[in-house]
Amino acid sequence: MRSIAQSAVEKRADILAMRALLISDIHANLEALEAVLAAAPEHDVVWNLGDVVGYGANPNEVIEETRRLGNVFVRGNHDRVCSGLGGIEEFNPVAQRAARWTECVLTGEHRDWLRHMAVGPIAPDGPFVRCVHGSPVDEDEYVLTVRDAWPALEATDARITFFGHTHVQGGFATNGDEWFRLSPQYAGHRLHGGYHGEHGAHTEADEFEVQLREGARYLLNPGSVGQPRDGDWRAAFAVYDDARMTVTWYRVPYDVKEAQERIVQAGLPDRLAARLRDGR
Repeated sequence: MRSIAQSAVEKRADILAMRALLISDIHANLEALEAVLAAAPEHDVVWNLGDVVGYGANPNEVIEETRRLGNVFVRGNHDRVCSGLGGIEEFNPVAQRAARWTECVLTGEHRDWLRHMAVGPIAPDGPFVRCVHGSPVDEDEYVLTVRDAWPALEATDARITFFGHTHVQGGFATNGDEWFRLSPQYAGHRLHGGYHGEHGAHTEADEFEVQLREGARYLLNPGSVGQPRDGDWRAAFAVYDDARMTVTWYRVPYDVKEAQERIVQAGLPDRLAARLRDGR
């Protein structure tokens, strides 16, 4: 006998079968982006949750690559600031220096493209899904705790809201009565952090699937492609399977040393290179 959940999944599959690759916070890290695209499973669309540029050394190359992936983009705070639309006074000194450098090296076409990115929330999949950078309340808001998640979910009628900005893979869920924090639990990695060399620990790809439940609402973060801050240096992304009602989080290694060398050679702050190794 089929369960109610199985029937719901089958009914949803009859309506729409779609797999979305979710990427966020690339931050001009070309090596990380290339690793993600090489490792990503088959998908139908790409949803980009913002901060394509900032911090990293390859803003023009990353913009060119992401523009080829599709047209679903949400503006991030670094996309706004690096294109000259304001807000740099809210950045710390390291971020300000990187933003000014980025604005100087961007081509005119790419700067104009950043200025015209959509401000979230946007609805790429009808009434079920929203995409934002920070939260449905404020594009610059950091959703890091259950307390942060409560007003964010109350502000939207979407069943699933995908967000970025925090550089922390995971999310939050509520069934209306209780609130939950969701964190991927990878078999080969327990977020001890740090770069362990080409043949050490933390250098394998991992994935973790979550079954979404009928009646629950979600805030889900695919993590940062180019500058993770959850103690795992590997590039992060996710895939949303509409037919199966699942979200799968992924981590993949990339050539972090090459990304670091590019940052140093560009004259950007050393701190931006060092943190890639630490995942912080």
